[in-house]
Amino acid sequence: MNRIVPRGMSRRHFMRHLAGASAVALPAMSLTNALHANAADLKQRRKSAILLWMGGGPSTIDLWDLKPGAATGGPFNPISTSGDVQICEHLPMIARQMHNLAIVRSMSTREADHSRGRYFMHTGYAPNPNVEHPSYGSVISHELLEQRPDLEIPPFVAVGGGSVGPGFLGMTWAPFVVNSNGDIKNLKMGLDQDRLLRRMQTLSLVEKGFIEQARGSAATDHAKVLNKTLSLMTSEQMNAFKVRQEPQSVQERYGTNNFGRGCLMARRLVEAGVPFVEVDLGGWDNHNNIFPTLQDDKLPTLDRAMSALLEDLEQREILQDTAVVWMGEFSRTPRINGNSGRDHWARAWSVVMGGAGMQGGIAVGSTNADGTGVDTEPYSSQDVMATVCRALGISLETTFTSKNGRPMKIANGGKIIRELFS
Repeated sequence: MNRIVPRGMSRRHFMRHLAGASAVALPAMSLTNALHANAADLKQRRKSAILLWMGGGPSTIDLWDLKPGAATGGPFNPISTSGDVQICEHLPMIARQMHNLAIVRSMSTREADHSRGRYFMHTGYAPNPNVEHPSYGSVISHELLEQRPDLEIPPFVAVGGGSVGPGFLGMTWAPFVVNSNGDIKNLKMGLDQDRLLRRMQTLSLVEKGFIEQARGSAATDHAKVLNKTLSLMTSEQMNAFKVRQEPQSVQERYGTNNFGRGCLMARRLVEAGVPFVEVDLGGWDNHNNIFPTLQDDKLPTLDRAMSALLEDLEQREILQDTAVVWMGEFSRTPRINGNSGRDHWARAWSVVMGGAGMQGGIAVGSTNADGTGVDTEPYSSQDVMATVCRALGISLETTFTSKNGRPMKIANGGKIIRELFS
């Protein structure tokens, strides 16, 4: 995206001009400064979360909780890792990062429909026609934004997919959707730069007149949106989206595909101060020929990108402040169907979590011998969210009020997965 600088007027001058309409001056912070913030400063001020979303329902019995020798086990073998767990042989690079990750193997939920499961795993609530609940990204960015007084770019970024919306928190907390090349949906520069800036200058003057006449809050609110839009369009922090600025060797280490670039962008966005980033890797609805699909496509893509992300976060001393969560809406049946695939299964499956002080290298809970059920304490979506909040220092006593006046406790009152903090 090209920076917009009007003739005869510096960016700072124009931003001050717009700030006069809303009485808000947005401070500038370069990406360079953000990327070079020291580790102690990050730890004190800036917690973040990265959600790796596996749309379609990944087969966790073939990735994280293998059942060798069982009729339900499939052809893949388990391998040892840098932690005290074993995972799929086709994830060798992630295996070297498992000291940073924990596998929650006793997930048990009730939503085995894609749409309902996606909503539930993003919000902690089952769909309700009377209430639109905010997604984890909206909630976490809402709670952590105060740590970022200098952030000019959106606090919740969804890469490669639209995520779930902000619900009753309002559009301020909606996901900012980009593709893996950093192209931003609904932000196209169709006008000549000078014409666009002149129009915005005129609009700001009109709004200032309305504000001075005390005609209510609408003009003031709109002026703030205008100010924020200009800040976004001209901010140096927008460079965080430009993954192709990275050395070619780094891009190749993550993988030159959409998910690889998305994970690289997530690292850059967290370094720039974004509190919540979601990266989408769809294509896990494997009702047919699941094992060639996993071995030849999904697992190599996941292995390269996720391992590179964890390696970089750890080496840059950011992982200690960044929660990383890998999950989909549910998993696949232990039984292999007649099309050599697995169907929808929410009764017993796995989520992977790490970073932000959570214990790595362990498995929490277990499933039975054939993977058809959980034989330890079960965990659900709201427990994952409560655990992430605990890791990020967000109080579980936080309560929101929905548009119909109902109190909504953060994480839907979920319980913390204690083993991750022992």
